[in-house]
Amino acid sequence: MDSSLENLTIGAFARAAGVNVETIRFYQRKKLLTEPVKPYGSIRRYGRAEVTRVRFIKSVQRLGFSLDEIGELLVLDDGAGCREARLQAEQKLADVRARCADLKRIETVLVGLVAECVATSDPVRCPLIASLERS
Repeated sequence: MDSSLENLTIGAFARAAGVNVETIRFYQRKKLLTEPVKPYGSIRRYGRAEVTRVRFIKSVQRLGFSLDEIGELLVLDDGAGCREARLQAEQKLADVRARCADLKRIETVLVGLVAECVATSDPVRCPLIASLERS
């Protein structure tokens, strides 16, 4: 077992998790990560479980989940909440698909506007700007 992920200071913990120290503190304030007890006259120490948790948070963030949604997923992590976790993932998938459809519509409009700009020879009035003003 890799003992390099045990008994970490907050700086070493942040490096191991691939974040900065302020991210660790922010997650603690948001209750996504617990703050270990500080032994009298010593410093707080972190381990593998905390590193894994922060990596999970970052991974789920990349999938588009908000910190509040991640907090809900973390509560469901005991295995009993699999159905609820699936429902959250299905909702996130629907949101992503809706955003993709919106982006596709935006792309179509922009392609047309750019084509109008390329096709015009009017040095006075830009068709893209004129079209946007009409919208």
